[in-house]
Amino acid sequence: MSAVVDARAMAGDLIELRRTLHREPEIGLRLPRTQERVLVALDGLPLEITTGDSCTSVTAVLRGARSDHSVLLRADMDALPVQEATGLDYTSTVDGVMHACGHDLHTAMLVGAAHLLSYRRDELAGDVVFMFQPGEEGWEGARAMIDEGVLDASGRRVAAAYGLHVFSTFSPAGVFQSRPGPMLAGSASLTVTVHGGGGHGSTPHLTRDPIIAAAEMISALQTMVTREFDVFDPVVLTVGVFQAGTRSNIIPESARFEATIRTFSASVKERIRASAVRLVRGLADAHDVEVDVDYADARPVTVNDKAEHDFAREVVRESLGERRYSAMANPVAGAEDFSRVLAEVPGCFLALGAMPRGAEPDQVAFNHSPRAVFDDSVLADGAALFTELATRRLSISPEPSHD
Repeated sequence: MSAVVDARAMAGDLIELRRTLHREPEIGLRLPRTQERVLVALDGLPLEITTGDSCTSVTAVLRGARSDHSVLLRADMDALPVQEATGLDYTSTVDGVMHACGHDLHTAMLVGAAHLLSYRRDELAGDVVFMFQPGEEGWEGARAMIDEGVLDASGRRVAAAYGLHVFSTFSPAGVFQSRPGPMLAGSASLTVTVHGGGGHGSTPHLTRDPIIAAAEMISALQTMVTREFDVFDPVVLTVGVFQAGTRSNIIPESARFEATIRTFSASVKERIRASAVRLVRGLADAHDVEVDVDYADARPVTVNDKAEHDFAREVVRESLGERRYSAMANPVAGAEDFSRVLAEVPGCFLALGAMPRGAEPDQVAFNHSPRAVFDDSVLADGAALFTELATRRLSISPEPSHD
């Protein structure tokens, strides 16, 4: 039978696993309950399993009939510090923690692929590395696993790597999307603390108001983006945190804001750092205040190898149908630490629509929302695609592809 047929036959088990994970979400690099669930789900399969030292990762290697090359399949496992408000009967039982980004689906899909590929072990012209990763949501889980050798877990560097991410909106359930080249943004964080001189709100001339200075910095940063950077190589700068003061009639000693910055090329990523820091320091001088500036790179741009993207696109079309693949016109400003894997080896990252069937697209809560809901019907096809990508890529060539 085809992987698609076999995957759909095990859909009930995948849904049960996904919902079990959803009820008990965990955050960060330490996911002991999630790791145990994955290990139990893989028990009995012909896998060489290792767990991480710096994090609760799971790496599993399946040896094929021949072992002259290997491919990697990845799923992230961590949740978010979000209080769930979906009302589902499998709602999170952990206060303030929710699988609001669909990583529970990714994990169940990869478990499904491990079962499907194990059944096909004798047909595999190489090895498969299964990368179950904690800490995707800002914890550098991919870097930790790379440092511990996941890319060489089979005894050689993997020839290609594939991952996918579900979205609660964007496209109908079951439709895969991707693009060659940049697919997701690189990210960085900017934290600015302005130190002024506080006092009474009735006499601002006797103070050095840090709120006014910080507010002007935020406005000027937005203007800088539109005036220093090409609209066709864009920058997204969003301030998500602003903290200052305790009462309306007290000018505080300090004000603080945090921004996330998204870029789509390495050159712009370097330029925005220099420009943002220069602007903030200049405005601090203009307002006669002191400023601490912390600019930290987070993730590189997620760049799909063109040959691997074209291969993945055809696998979707051939195994699931022509209408199940839709070209992504533009990159998305979200960031992903699978970018670190793709910076080391060629591969492809795909988006998978998981919008609840019958929902109105403009009324669906997006990923990271406390009301985000994902359609479990996509689990089987995600597992099947992982299986087909590994099986077909191993049959092509032991050599990695290049742009």
